[in-house]
Amino acid sequence: MISWDDFTKVDIRVGTVIKAEAFPEARKPAYKLVIDFGELGTRKTSAQITKLYTPDTITGKQVVAVINFPPKQIANFVSECLVLGAVNSNGEVTLLTTLGSAPNGLRIS
Repeated sequence: MISWDDFTKVDIRVGTVIKAEAFPEARKPAYKLVIDFGELGTRKTSAQITKLYTPDTITGKQVVAVINFPPKQIANFVSECLVLGAVNSNGEVTLLTTLGSAPNGLRIS
């Protein structure tokens, strides 16, 4: 069990994917994403979501991401946030998103 204080340390925000492209340098199939978090700016990330999404289907969609992890080097790319998703037994990632439109940068609590 974690405390409420522990949970509030994780900064989870809503953002819109503004760019998605293949990431052939990654060890596992992935896309490079650029996500708009409103007043917080844009962040880049690598996401292993190629089984259920294409760059065209994910661009323009809102996603939920953790934005306060330290940057992580992945091949020749620096990931600045972690997109959240549910992973099934086949390794398919279903992204967490909003049911309706929410302002980019809105905090999840």
